[in-house]
Amino acid sequence: MVSSNLGFHYPLKPRQETAAKILIEQERVWRKKPSLRAIYASYFQAVFSYCLPGKTLEVGAGFGGLKNCGYEVISTDVVSMPTVDVVSDAQSLPFASGSFENIVAIDVFHHLERPIRFLREARRVLGSNGRLVMLEPGITPVSHWFYRRFHSEPVVMGADVLADGPVDRRRDPFAANQAFATLLVTRFREELQATVPRMNIRSYRWLGSLAYPLSGGFQDWCLVPQALTRPVLALESMIDSVLGRWLGFRILVILESDSCKSLKNSCENS
Repeated sequence: MVSSNLGFHYPLKPRQETAAKILIEQERVWRKKPSLRAIYASYFQAVFSYCLPGKTLEVGAGFGGLKNCGYEVISTDVVSMPTVDVVSDAQSLPFASGSFENIVAIDVFHHLERPIRFLREARRVLGSNGRLVMLEPGITPVSHWFYRRFHSEPVVMGADVLADGPVDRRRDPFAANQAFATLLVTRFREELQATVPRMNIRSYRWLGSLAYPLSGGFQDWCLVPQALTRPVLALESMIDSVLGRWLGFRILVILESDSCKSLKNSCENS
């Protein structure tokens, strides 16, 4: 087991083989659990409600959840999977500057070794006023307690999410620090403006206070029967709007590549 200065803990295993097995297992659970698919469909809808008209790049596509739900994206991942259009590292994207209006990343940011490199690449490949929309684990008092005790991925609140340095090509792509997105929008929000000029945090919101933890995620168990998924999501939405900052398990982050306007300071439910 290896630990890094960013708070990662990971084994050194053949990255392609290990990651592919994980993605195949995730797809098995995805197909097995209709409640999980419905919950993620709701989150996907929230993600795309912030996207602009035009071309959308998906990073970390994995087994193709977005495409399976009918979204039109150019998909990328470090692992070659049937639904992946381009095999590439999000920290070094093989696209020309200004190629996309949107980048979407579902459960990707907290797996990156150098998130700062991805943010710079996102700014580069986005057109003027293009958007990066990320759905990530959110660290709140309740989720922090839960993740530290029942989730295999660590939560390291002392990590520097904007630290740069060498990239370890041996690194397991599923190494993680679930705190990254929360750190970005809180402790490192002002520093981001200086470190990645013209990449601004437009807004963020906490969600996933009920349906997501009860679904069991990509574990085999689920406490949300398919017939109750819609009412549980409706109840979750009401709870998130009031208590998301304290109870939410997820965070939706919207960044904007903007060379013309001043920083927007809006923050939903912050």
